[in-house]
Amino acid sequence: MFVTALGLIDFRSYQQAEVQLEAGVTAFVGPNGQGKTNLVEAIHYTATLGSHRVANDAPLVRAGAPRAIVRTEIRSDQERDLVVELEINPGRANRARINRSPVPRPREVLGLLRTVLFAPEDLALVKGDPSERRRFLDELLTLRSPRFAGVRQDYERILKQRNSLLKSAAVARRQNRSGGAIEGQLRTLDVWDSHLVTTGAELLAARLDLLESLRPLVSGSYDAVARGKGDARLEYKSSVPLEPGVASREQLAEVLQNAVRDRRTDELDRGVSLVGPHRDDVVLGLGDLPAKGYASHGESWSFALALRLASYELLRSDGGEPVLILDDVFAELDTSRRDRLAELVAPAEQVLVTAAVGADVPAELSGARFDVGEGSVRRV
Repeated sequence: MFVTALGLIDFRSYQQAEVQLEAGVTAFVGPNGQGKTNLVEAIHYTATLGSHRVANDAPLVRAGAPRAIVRTEIRSDQERDLVVELEINPGRANRARINRSPVPRPREVLGLLRTVLFAPEDLALVKGDPSERRRFLDELLTLRSPRFAGVRQDYERILKQRNSLLKSAAVARRQNRSGGAIEGQLRTLDVWDSHLVTTGAELLAARLDLLESLRPLVSGSYDAVARGKGDARLEYKSSVPLEPGVASREQLAEVLQNAVRDRRTDELDRGVSLVGPHRDDVVLGLGDLPAKGYASHGESWSFALALRLASYELLRSDGGEPVLILDDVFAELDTSRRDRLAELVAPAEQVLVTAAVGADVPAELSGARFDVGEGSVRRV
C-alpha cells in the first residue's frame, strides 16, 4: 500500500497543492515554516482522521477559508487505485468521498490507508501525561480495526453525559436540594453507569489484548534501536484492580461495575467520573525502573522510536504494509540513532521524510526529493 498522489485545497498554508508520489523513499526538504509537515500531516489525517499536531480540525483550514479539502490517491496491494477525499468543515460536520461517491460518515474511510508517523512530538509518549499513551493505544487500535473509532466515540459521549450528570448531582447535594430531584438524577446515573461499563469493558479488553501483542515487538525494536542497551517493558495501569487472567469483556465489565459502585460517593463529591479507561495509563519501563523520570534523553527517544517501529511491525503482520512518515525526526537524533533508524525503515514500501536541510536525510534513505518553499512543492 502506498500513496500515489496528494491534492490540497486550503489546507494549512496551502491554497492549492498537487504532489505526485511513488513507492520507495520521498524526502520533502525546505526551511522550517514552509509547509513540509503540512504535506505529511494531510496524508496521516487521511489514515486517522486526526492530526499529530493539534487536537481539533480548525487549525487545518487555511486562514480565511471556509473549509479545506484533502484528496489522497492510494495504490493497494491488489494494484487497485482508491481516491479518498475529505472535506474539513470547522464547526460543522466533515464530509468524505471514496472514488467520488459520498459516504455516510467520514470514519468510513478508516482502514483504506494505514500510516505510522514518527515526529518530535513522540517524545511525549515517554515523558508526557497518560493521555498521550492512551491516545497512542487507541489510534493503533483504530488503525488495526476501524470499528473502534465508533467505540471510542461512544465512550467519549457516554463519559461527557455522565460527567455532566455527576456535576449537577454534586451541586444539588452541596446545596441540599430536595431529595426527589437528587433521587431522579441518581436513577439516570444508573443508566449511564451501565453504558460506561459495557463500552468501557470493550475498550479496555481491546487495549489489554493490543498490549500483549506489542510487548515483544517493543522489546525487540528497542533492542534494535539502542543496540541491546536496556530492556523495554510495557505494563497497563488501570483505574480498577485487575487480577491476572482477567481479560475478557465479561470479566472486565464485572470489575468495572464493582468499581463504579464502590466509587459512587467519591464521584458525587467530586462531580467527575473516576473509573474507566479514560483514567488508565501505560507504564513504560527500562529494566526495573520507569522510563518516565529515569530514562535519559537518548533512552527516551529510543523508547519512542521503539513504540512506533513496533506499531509498524504489528500493522504489517496484519497484512498490507503501512506508509511510514518521518516528520523532522532525524534532526532530533544523534548520529548512531539516526543511522540505525534509517537502516530499519529503509526496506518499507513507502517512506515519506521531511527535513530542513538535505544533509539531515541519511544516505540509506536516498530517493525522490521535493523542495518545499514559498508555497510551492517542486520535484528536483
